[in-house]
Amino acid sequence: MRAFIDLQKKLFPDVLDVMQRRYQLLYHIQLMQPVGRRALAENVELAERTVRSEVDFLNNQGAVEVTSRGMHLTYEGQNILEQLAEFIKEVTGIKVLEQQLKDTLKLDCVVVVPGDSDELNWVKHEMGRACVQYLKDRMTPNQAIAITGGTTMAAVAQMMSPFKDAEQCLFVPARGGLGERVENQANTICAEMAKRARGDYRLLYVPDPLSEESYQTIIEEPSIKEVLDIIRSAEIVIHGVGDAMTMAERRKTSTEQLDIIQDRKAVGEAFGYYFNTDGKVVHKVRTVGLQLEDLKHAKHVIAVAGGKSKAEAIASYFQPGQSNVLITDEGAAEELLKGSSL
Repeated sequence: MRAFIDLQKKLFPDVLDVMQRRYQLLYHIQLMQPVGRRALAENVELAERTVRSEVDFLNNQGAVEVTSRGMHLTYEGQNILEQLAEFIKEVTGIKVLEQQLKDTLKLDCVVVVPGDSDELNWVKHEMGRACVQYLKDRMTPNQAIAITGGTTMAAVAQMMSPFKDAEQCLFVPARGGLGERVENQANTICAEMAKRARGDYRLLYVPDPLSEESYQTIIEEPSIKEVLDIIRSAEIVIHGVGDAMTMAERRKTSTEQLDIIQDRKAVGEAFGYYFNTDGKVVHKVRTVGLQLEDLKHAKHVIAVAGGKSKAEAIASYFQPGQSNVLITDEGAAEELLKGSSL
């Protein structure tokens, strides 16, 4: 494909620019539909006059339908978008980013979506969409899927849609709640994902974190023990990676423990474990649910995290090689490849 792209650049130097522009418009219409021309122009940072001209072309080609409520993709437009996706990744260099990250982090798979989720909220939903597609391509009947909480996981749940074999699969929360907003808790996200996929689910009604005494008591409860056994044997795990201090604050961590996390220079967090820039665990919160050692039993451990600001946290988590799949965005990918710690 690379040779074909180079040939196109020589013979038709403008065609790639036009193709990328029209792909970008279709891409944003899909995300924002129904959307008006002015809002679309602002998001793609093109003159409204240019957008009007391109939309007229796409409308005439049957890729876009314009209604009184705004524009939306047609079935044909959706097909064009899907078929162009890999080509555009190659043209824009995202394919190169994916391969470089895959080699650097020694992972089975890396998916990079355009943009930076620190700057544009829709990029987080695109990571969610990419995660759902990865899941659909690899899921088999009678599997258990464990999901953590957080805003990125909530975006994955929002992008979920029905698919083959989901009815025979079981979605479970990877851990208890953080006491945060209910829509970002693992239980809520698990139930929403199962509902949209048309699968089944089980919930885990325990707080997070816990004292050692409470932990030992709770894990012996038969109903809790049953769900924990399912969680620990899950074939697929989908999780986020957090900034250490942000996660500590979300957990309402005591001042004493906050000092420990800061003194030990923790930068990343996942599953209640805090990592420094060398990937060493420098602090751990007692939680009911998946532990790092449980991940070795899963076939696919999918980390979904993006944004330039999270690059250091992502790098710290992947130093020990806990997951085998990373779904991220350009902002984080470019920053990760700059990092001297990788």
